[in-house]
Amino acid sequence: MFFRLLNDGGPFFMYPLVVILIIVLLLIVKGFLKKETVGKTISLISSITLFALVWGFLGHIIGMIGAFDSIEAVGDISPAIMAAGIKISLLVPVFGSFIFLIGRLGIIILTWMQKD
Repeated sequence: MFFRLLNDGGPFFMYPLVVILIIVLLLIVKGFLKKETVGKTISLISSITLFALVWGFLGHIIGMIGAFDSIEAVGDISPAIMAAGIKISLLVPVFGSFIFLIGRLGIIILTWMQKD
């Protein structure tokens, strides 16, 4: 199921987001273990998760442009096909937003645990 969604969303955009998710999770763990570099880790998580969010929306925009080109070439399509295409195009930004939220949650926890 998970790999089907990755392929449906487009491997060019989805697989880098999986790698980014793994990196973010590793950085959050590193922030818990190495308290002396938590400031740098928070900054890195912030930048990487923002990149994931933007990457997701870039994938969505490029996918929608391709879909509209196809619709223009074919002419008339059914609403069901259009709805399925929109659903698929939203997979990438949803996954990018999920990574962004996971990273932000990690930042909040790491900032809260940081000593003043």
